[in-house]
Amino acid sequence: MNVSVIGAGIGGLATAARLAAKGYAVTVFEANSYPGGKLSSIQLGNYRFDAGPSLFTLAQLVDEVIALNPNPELIPFSYQKLNTVCNYFYEDGLRLTAHADPNELANELATKTGVDKKTIFNYLQKAALKYESTAELFVEDTIHRIGHLKPNKVWKGLRNIPALDVFKTMHEVNSELLDEPHLVQFFNRYATYNGSNPYKAPGLLTMIPHLEQNLGAFFPEGGMQSITNALYQTCVNLGVTFHFSSKVEQIWIEHKQVKGIVLNGNKMASDLVVSDIDIHALYYQLMPGLKIPKRILKQEKSSSAIIFYWGMQSHFPELDLHNIFFSANYQAEFKHLFDTKTMYDDPTVYVNISSKHKKDDAPINHENWFVMVNAPHNDGSQNWDEFISRTRKNVIQKLNRILNSNIDLLIAEESILEPRSIESKTSSYGGSLYGNSSNGKFSAFLRHKNYSSTYKGLYLCGGSVHPGGGIPLCLNSGKIVANLIEEDYPLT
Repeated sequence: MNVSVIGAGIGGLATAARLAAKGYAVTVFEANSYPGGKLSSIQLGNYRFDAGPSLFTLAQLVDEVIALNPNPELIPFSYQKLNTVCNYFYEDGLRLTAHADPNELANELATKTGVDKKTIFNYLQKAALKYESTAELFVEDTIHRIGHLKPNKVWKGLRNIPALDVFKTMHEVNSELLDEPHLVQFFNRYATYNGSNPYKAPGLLTMIPHLEQNLGAFFPEGGMQSITNALYQTCVNLGVTFHFSSKVEQIWIEHKQVKGIVLNGNKMASDLVVSDIDIHALYYQLMPGLKIPKRILKQEKSSSAIIFYWGMQSHFPELDLHNIFFSANYQAEFKHLFDTKTMYDDPTVYVNISSKHKKDDAPINHENWFVMVNAPHNDGSQNWDEFISRTRKNVIQKLNRILNSNIDLLIAEESILEPRSIESKTSSYGGSLYGNSSNGKFSAFLRHKNYSSTYKGLYLCGGSVHPGGGIPLCLNSGKIVANLIEEDYPLT
């Protein structure tokens, strides 16, 4: 049975590997000249940068795919657990270090904010409960087929509903449980992990810190790009065929049955098609004139980003792999992002420096800075050139102020990625990093299914469909799709 996969992002690679391991003949068509989608890398002079996602959690999900190899030991992929998850810098001078060790973290937060250690432990325990109560049901499997809603999974979620905070916002939950402004902002930030607004996103998403602080954050030995390399090599070893620089023009459908794809004007037959592209591009570009899920496509989009890749001619001992410089007014920042669709003049700044762990990513005593600020998705009305210029100035002023430095004099190399270029490179609608946002009580559960109910033989994976965006969820989407295909079209 032949399966065509459109897109070689993380979801597409995971799906392709799992299907090939099950015995399906898989061909992947990728518009870019390289695999990985957002999870790729760039080189600027003597500086290497991971271009997109920089946080690595639930590392075992990558291990699971690599283990499908006939000889998994031949895939050079390893990682280390971080001792320091992230450094946080506040405008009032407070600095917090998120230690990986729970006791060290509790001591740090209690000592510097005055919040009792027990409060910190209780918060993280509740985050763990929320995740463990819902992951099997909502993250690791489809929620759209009755047969998959196993009574034990459903009961596990239902019995803990009072503790899941589904009817409160993240900010409301964090304010009630922590009642300290610095810590509330600290934990509100996790809404950005799926491009959402903590003042609107459901309280259930306060489970996200569990992945990072309880289960751990990791760094791949070869940088984030090595995740893509390992998944791609796994696919190749399993017999998956790849066609790069091959932009699929249309999905070939007759009488609501998938027949294959159209490439360079030619129809190419396949029994099944898996889409690993944004659902807007899928329906509006590859399925013109056919029935579309209007309600899902009209949902509020996630945030995008403006990213500055800076080769820095200096090193900063006070910084680590992950660093956050908070806005003084977090709520105002999110009002700009989601209400007025503009850039705030005091943005929260994320600085990732992979050369802290992978030394050859920058020359000696230099650093490679991946500097990201959240941005609204591109709705066609914004003046992005002006936004970028102003944001660059504001970011440099903020970093200079907090680090007591002259950042602008140290930048040896620079490149910029922003919503327009994100969309052109990844087909993400308006540059939205995670498809639809989760700015509603149940929006996290209203993502597109991993299959089409209208067009037989069409399946969907990746960040714009269930269970959501980010590396772990995209990997889970690949597992879900592969299992659904095996269920629907078992090989004899």
